[in-house]
Amino acid sequence: MQVLVAYDVVTEHAAGRRRLRKIAQTCKNYGQRVQKSVFECSVNDMQFESLLRELRDIMDEEEDNLRIYRLREPKEQFLSVYGRDTYIDFGEPLIL
Repeated sequence: MQVLVAYDVVTEHAAGRRRLRKIAQTCKNYGQRVQKSVFECSVNDMQFESLLRELRDIMDEEEDNLRIYRLREPKEQFLSVYGRDTYIDFGEPLIL
C-alpha cells in the first residue's frame, strides 16, 4: 500500500528537535521525503503497523501532530505535482 506521512513537531526546545530528527529518520527507513515534513512510503500491512508504532512511540501526543493517509492506487492516476518533483520511483529501472 502507498501511504503519505505528514508531521508537525514542536521544535522550540531541544527535546522537540530530537523528536523531529527521529521521526524524519524513521520515515526515511520506510519511504522517501517529498517535502520537508512529508514522506511517501510503500509498505505492506506489517510494515505499516511497525511504522505507525515507531512514530507514535517517538512523538509527543500533547505537542506534535502526525497524519497518515492511505493513497488511492494507482497513485499516478490521482497525483498532480507542480514545481520541482524530487520523487524517485524505485520500482522502475534506475539510470545513472
